[in-house]
Amino acid sequence: MTLARHLSLALPLLAVLAAGRVERSRDARAAALLAFVAAGIGVAALDGLARPAGWWNFAPVAGTFRGLPVDLWIGWSALWGPLPVLLRRHVPPPLALGLLLWLDAVTMPALSPLVRLGPHWPVGELVGLLGVAAPAQLLGRCSADRRHLALRTLLQLGLFAALLLWFLPTVAFEFGDGSWDRLTGLPASRLLVLAQLALLAATPALAAVRELAVRGGGTPYPWDPPPRLVTTGPYAYLANPMQVSAVALVLLTAAATRSLALLGVAGAAVAFGAGVARPHEGDDLARRHGGPWRDYRRRVRDWWPRRRPYAVGPPAVLWLDDGCGPCAATRRFLERRDPVHLMILPAAAHQWRAEYAGGDGHTDRGVAAVARALDHLHLGWALLGWTLRLPGVTWFAQLVTDAMIAAPHPANPRGERCPTPSSASSTAPSRRSGSTASPGSRPAPSPPPPG
Repeated sequence: MTLARHLSLALPLLAVLAAGRVERSRDARAAALLAFVAAGIGVAALDGLARPAGWWNFAPVAGTFRGLPVDLWIGWSALWGPLPVLLRRHVPPPLALGLLLWLDAVTMPALSPLVRLGPHWPVGELVGLLGVAAPAQLLGRCSADRRHLALRTLLQLGLFAALLLWFLPTVAFEFGDGSWDRLTGLPASRLLVLAQLALLAATPALAAVRELAVRGGGTPYPWDPPPRLVTTGPYAYLANPMQVSAVALVLLTAAATRSLALLGVAGAAVAFGAGVARPHEGDDLARRHGGPWRDYRRRVRDWWPRRRPYAVGPPAVLWLDDGCGPCAATRRFLERRDPVHLMILPAAAHQWRAEYAGGDGHTDRGVAAVARALDHLHLGWALLGWTLRLPGVTWFAQLVTDAMIAAPHPANPRGERCPTPSSASSTAPSRRSGSTASPGSRPAPSPPPPG
């Protein structure tokens, strides 16, 4: 068994090193590391599923994680993740999965008595290839070639969520105190409150990930960053919203499971952010963005948010239809709160009833446009705006708005009246008021073409 364990670790790592000499791209090697992490977490989760399902288990040996020999774990992860990514120019995904299936079919029976296979172990093998190896390789391939931004952002988000919400707590419980039983044993009412608090804590991170993809054109992974400097959304209030959300979620999990070890994990995360991530990020962003980045970092802190947003460049514009009662009420609501770096203009005949255009050209319509405008008020309203822009939430809020008011459409293109006119427009033509902007802001940019 000792020889089998040594070979199970050495041969995959040697194969990865050899493939790394063939593929010298920095992006590909960084993507291979990401695929390795994804495969490693996936293999650990698969092993936790395989034992109760009776697919396989391992002989009791030293050097294991929850019964999984660490050397087999590392070798398995290297084969399923980074190796196919580094060889992606020569081995297409279907062939890579087929070769992995053949390799496991040959080697797993040969590893007996270290590996004890159940009668239905091929089912577990297929589950692992489709649920672990395929997503890890897809993430690595897309990241290496910088393709399919939305897909690789979604895969990264899933990976980081699994790392933060399952893997790190599981490691802490394995070598420290606490357990998942303490969480699952809570009453349903407390679990509901806990889920709501977790969503509140995660919202800045989720909004920040979306901001990096939509406004910056990149991802949170340090070796797959956005080419444009992002200072909007949560980044207008906080320099590292994802780290703050991560620490808050770990602390929430520690409280729910009564784990001191997880408190240590939260402290280590803060130390890592301050001692490792911040210097690396600062040097990289200063090199790529220069003065704008240094000005941003002077005004926006790491762990303590601003009350009002940081803003620079051309102001954003929100067009609202003065002839629509809810739109007019929304305009009055925003104007009373003195939005920062936001101009509010009446919608012209060829523009949509509610449309937002950022200074960088990004546009939103309907509920999403109003949610964007909330970013320009203060931290409390911005948090509501980030929540409204979460996947699924925007769709539902827009659905309700469409049912109660009217679906998004050009503002009175042929003189039609709004289904819910404002009080002023019901007796007189709508008042086209001036704009609201921060002091020193530029004149309103030309309206974008109709959508």
